[in-house]
Amino acid sequence: MFMHPTHSSSLCILCTDWKQKHCWDAGCKEKKYDYDHLPTTSVVIAFYNEAWSTLLRTVYSVLETSPDTLLEEVILVDDYSDREHLKERLATELARLPKVRLIRASKREGLVRARLLGASAAKGDVLTFLDCHCECHEGWLEPLLQRIHEKESAVVCPVIDVIDWNTFEYLGNPGEPQIGGFDWRLVFTWHVVPKRERIHMRSPIDVIRSPTMAGGLFAVSKRYFEYLGSYDTGMEVWGGENLEFSFRIWQCGGTLETHPCSHVGHVFPRQAPYSRNKALANSVRAAEVWMDEFKELYYHRNPHARLEPFGDVTERKQLRAKLQCKDFKWFLETVYPELHVPEDRPGFFGMLQNKGLKDYCFDYNPPNEHQITGHQVILYHCHGMGQNQFFEYTSQNEIRYNTHQPEGCVSVEAGSDVLIMHLCEEATPEDQKFILQEDGSLFHVQSKKCVQAERKELSDNFVPLLRDCTNSEHQKWFFKERMV
Repeated sequence: MFMHPTHSSSLCILCTDWKQKHCWDAGCKEKKYDYDHLPTTSVVIAFYNEAWSTLLRTVYSVLETSPDTLLEEVILVDDYSDREHLKERLATELARLPKVRLIRASKREGLVRARLLGASAAKGDVLTFLDCHCECHEGWLEPLLQRIHEKESAVVCPVIDVIDWNTFEYLGNPGEPQIGGFDWRLVFTWHVVPKRERIHMRSPIDVIRSPTMAGGLFAVSKRYFEYLGSYDTGMEVWGGENLEFSFRIWQCGGTLETHPCSHVGHVFPRQAPYSRNKALANSVRAAEVWMDEFKELYYHRNPHARLEPFGDVTERKQLRAKLQCKDFKWFLETVYPELHVPEDRPGFFGMLQNKGLKDYCFDYNPPNEHQITGHQVILYHCHGMGQNQFFEYTSQNEIRYNTHQPEGCVSVEAGSDVLIMHLCEEATPEDQKFILQEDGSLFHVQSKKCVQAERKELSDNFVPLLRDCTNSEHQKWFFKERMV
């Protein structure tokens, strides 16, 4: 267990060895900063029922690693915690620390509005938001403030290093930084830096433009944050606010960047203290305000989202008009061209249902969401919820599983009759080509066989398999957008 230090110099015992390796570019250590001309920052940390050791680890690491001339204050916002150690004991502990302020919410606000309580009280030029289970690395702050000094409309994120949730060991991030993206469920995703961005960078320590951010750790000019409309206060608790703010930054004239010289460790707990039961409504708000006609791609993959109450977004749409923000088509073409935009042609997306085996649909549910390929497509009772039963038949004769990123395409390896998932390719290979014929048969081009619904051998489960083509109803398929 990591114990909070009695003074700042005793911090980071577990991570010292890793930090001495300096796994990022040596140019970061050589950078010089004009401290007299950099903006000051208020570090805002919202928390709810956070563990004592992780919360204090966050606070002490900020104090230890932030130059005194740049750190205006650390503002902790208690979002109505009810754990005893976060009451008088915490107030006493923080009272002896320089530049640390504690604000207590009078009721549960959720992460978004709790952060806004801190932002409204902040005195610094820049707002730096951190999660309450972080550890800042020496030199983390200067690159963020330098970039905002150069360009006030830049919102800058540190590289997020991993702290083991069980041992609290600082594992770091030895690979190169990644950028943020999203899939058409409006779920945040990580990606390697694309070639177009590498070409744009003049050196390994240049900022990296990112379509989206994870949302827990970033710095933004307070004036620019307010100009952009801060957070959407109609969003509840947390979830979805990171994508909404990312879209808004880009579409309204700003840039979202990751600085490779700024590193902050982060504990990814198995269970977050905040519930995510409002995340769906938050995502719907983001789609309704910022995605224009492309919101339909989200709704196709999340049919239940159409029924989700999401509140009034009139004010947010007025903000978009006032700031003369660009449309979502521009965002996709300019900021995130790597994201495949589905065709979703009428009659060729949704549940892929069998005619002979009533109420059974294609279903793909890999055991690990971060490794979606290599598993078998099965048949399961149609549920109408999209997600693992959402498929699209494209004009390139692919059966795409494109609720996730990266996208999968149904494939059959040579000599096999089993349908498995491979990554889609730019030029569709023969083993991923299917022809959905007028009679509903699904013809596999490479094998010249048809997809048939069958009971899996020695099992009560059903699967789609390749068989010689017949006129059987078990070889007839149709797409259904939603349950009636």
